[in-house]
Amino acid sequence: MQSPHTAAVAERGAVPKVGISLRVNDTERAADVEPRLLLVHFLRDHLGLTGTHVGCDTSQCGACTVLLDGKAVKSCTVLAVQADGCEVLTIEGLAQGSRLHPLQEGFQAEHGLQCGYCTPGMIMAAHQLLQRNPHPGEQAIREAIRGNLCRCTGYQRIIKAIQHAARLRLD
Repeated sequence: MQSPHTAAVAERGAVPKVGISLRVNDTERAADVEPRLLLVHFLRDHLGLTGTHVGCDTSQCGACTVLLDGKAVKSCTVLAVQADGCEVLTIEGLAQGSRLHPLQEGFQAEHGLQCGYCTPGMIMAAHQLLQRNPHPGEQAIREAIRGNLCRCTGYQRIIKAIQHAARLRLD
């Protein structure tokens, strides 16, 4: 089944494609894509990595956050061709086999999610924070996730989940 994005592009007719090569979750990937294809749609529609969510289509919510060369970005604001030659880390790339990443464990243990829609983006933003600051205070956590909206939890449980992950990483 085609996504609405893919179906809409097909209706408009063929657009010349551009070859890209990037590393996604430690796997080399190459594809021919339309120059206007957003990274979020490349990840979801071409690679089947549906953990990266499309939440608002306006770059406001952060549900599509991934790490691009180690930096948290909203993948709805990046063209796939801009990621050519880069390294992308998505929520699917965090777990090590069946073992959850400390952030995933933290969100589970501290009930840092309700509907879960924002969770992948929150976790990826927090991952960047913990890479740069393994012992963040509450204010640093709030700053790191400020571009990610949650309509369910009120953020307190999310902050506790990130603090939990920071403690796990110390062990």
